Amino acid sequence: MLQIAIIVSLLLLGYVFGRHAEAKHYRYIEAKESELLALPATNLRTPLNTSKTISHTELVTGNVVISVDYFKRMLATLRALVGGEINAYETLVDRARREAIIRLKTSCLGASEIINLRLETSSISKGGRNQIGSVEVLAYGTAIYYQGANTEGTVL
Repeated sequence: MLQIAIIVSLLLLGYVFGRHAEAKHYRYIEAKESELLALPATNLRTPLNTSKTISHTELVTGNVVISVDYFKRMLATLRALVGGEINAYETLVDRARREAIIRLKTSCLGASEIINLRLETSSISKGGRNQIGSVEVLAYGTAIYYQGANTEGTVL
């Protein structure tokens, strides 16, 4: 009976601390996204503003690896036994994608816009039993710098 109580208490602690860490990361992501809202990033192949002269362009990247907590891993294992979608990993991939785009935008703060934004996602598994240990997301695109724009990306 004591062993079951220990297992349940460890699962409960994993749930509480995992939810807390995830909520803290979401708050950070939302704050950074609001700071970087002025720098548009699209998957279009052409610039949004074709009337301005382009000063230069550059390839920019943002990369992140985020691991899943043990409680979600246990839920995913149970779901894999029953079958169906594994919803426990949806927030993991969402956080990784958003964080990669934030890192991409912070690598080119003087840019006016980012075009041709692409996301590459790969899972890093432990053991080889079709379990996700971590997810890696690489965001890349082309940063456009217009002539006459200051370091903030706005036109003078």
